[in-house]
Amino acid sequence: MKQFLKIIILIAIINCQSSWCQETASVVEDFKPSEVNQPGKDFPQVNSQGRVRASVVAPNANRVRLDIGGVKYDMKKNDAGVWIGESAPQDEGFHYYQLEIDGASVPDPGSLYFYGAGRWGSGIEIPASDKDFYAVKDVPHGLVSENIYFSKITNAWRRCFVYTPAEYNIDAKKRFPVLYLQHGSFEDETGWSSQGKANFILDNLIADKKAVPMIIVMDNGYAYKNQGNTTESKPVSVFEEVMMNEIIPMIDSKFRTLSDREHRAIAGLSMGANQTMRIAMNHLDKFAYYGGFSGTSNYPSSDEIDPATFLDGKFNDGKVVNKQLKVLWLGLGTKEPKPFPGSVGAFRAMLDKQGIKHIFYESQATAHEWLTWRRSLYQYAGLLFK
Repeated sequence: MKQFLKIIILIAIINCQSSWCQETASVVEDFKPSEVNQPGKDFPQVNSQGRVRASVVAPNANRVRLDIGGVKYDMKKNDAGVWIGESAPQDEGFHYYQLEIDGASVPDPGSLYFYGAGRWGSGIEIPASDKDFYAVKDVPHGLVSENIYFSKITNAWRRCFVYTPAEYNIDAKKRFPVLYLQHGSFEDETGWSSQGKANFILDNLIADKKAVPMIIVMDNGYAYKNQGNTTESKPVSVFEEVMMNEIIPMIDSKFRTLSDREHRAIAGLSMGANQTMRIAMNHLDKFAYYGGFSGTSNYPSSDEIDPATFLDGKFNDGKVVNKQLKVLWLGLGTKEPKPFPGSVGAFRAMLDKQGIKHIFYESQATAHEWLTWRRSLYQYAGLLFK
C-alpha cells in the first residue's frame, strides 16, 4: 500500500512538473516594454502572444498579483525583493489593469495613468493588427485644447477637450462641422483623446481624404444639479441640459463652427451611447447624425421594444426618422459581454420593424473595450457631413 502511494505521488509530481514545463515553454520570450510606459521604465512588457509581464519592487509583501481582464495572476518574488509575473494572452488593444499587493489594489508605477473604472490607474496596449489607422504618422496634426467653463446648471467648474483639425489654423475664415463625442461609464472627458486616440484617428482620416475636416468636442458625461452643493443627498443628472444650454452655445461662440443641424453630429460609447441617443432624438432640430458605440437607450434590456412608448415615441414614425437623421450608426464588438449584444440586437430589431435605415458595424474579435470604440469612430467619422 505504501509503495502504491509512493507511485501515485511520484506520478502526480511528474504530471505537475510536465504541466509547469509546458506552461513555461508556451511563453514566448520576446517581451518588449509597453508603448504606454512611463519614460525610462522597462516594465510592464508585452510579448508577441499578447501576454503582459509586470514587475514591482515590494520586498516586504507576502503576495502580489497582476489584475487584468477580470483575472488575477500570481507573481513571484526573487532574491532582490522584485516581484515578476505575466498574464495569459490578452485581446488586441487597450486595457486597464492594476497590481494587487497584499490585498491592496494599486496602479503599476511603471505605466502611464489613465482615467477609467472610476479612478486614475494603469493601462496597457496590446499591439493590434490594424493599429495603422490610429498610429502617429507624418501627416498634418490637429490640436486638442482644454477648455474650462463654469456651469450655472451644475454650479461647478467643468471642462471639455476640443479637437480642431490642422486646417483650422491655416484658413482663418473657414468654418467647420462639429462632432460631440462622449465617453463611457466611470470614464471622463480625457478618455477619447487619451485611450481613444480620437485626434490621431481624425488626423489620418482627413489626410487620406476619407473624412471631412471637423471639430470634435469631448465633455464629461457626469453632470448633476447643484453639483457644487456638497449637501445634496441624491444628485440629479442634467447632462442633456448642460449639453444643449451651455456646451453647444459655448463651442459655437468660441470656435468657427457651422452651427446648423446638418453640420452637427453626436456619438458616444456605452453610457455615452445612451446619453447621446436621448439628446439626439430629443433635439433633432440640432443634430442630423447619431453614432452609438456598444450601446443604445434600451440598455440593459433585451426585451422587445415598443416604438410607441420607447423614448416617448421618437422612433414610432420611421419615415420621419429617416428624413431627419442622415446617418444612424451602430457599432458592436463580436466578443461583447451581456447585456450589450441583446440590447443592441433588440434596438436593431425595432429599427427594422419601423423601416428605419441604419448602419451596423461589427468590430472583429473585440469586446467592450477601446479598440472596439476606436474602430467605431474610424468607421463613423468617415460618413459624416457628406
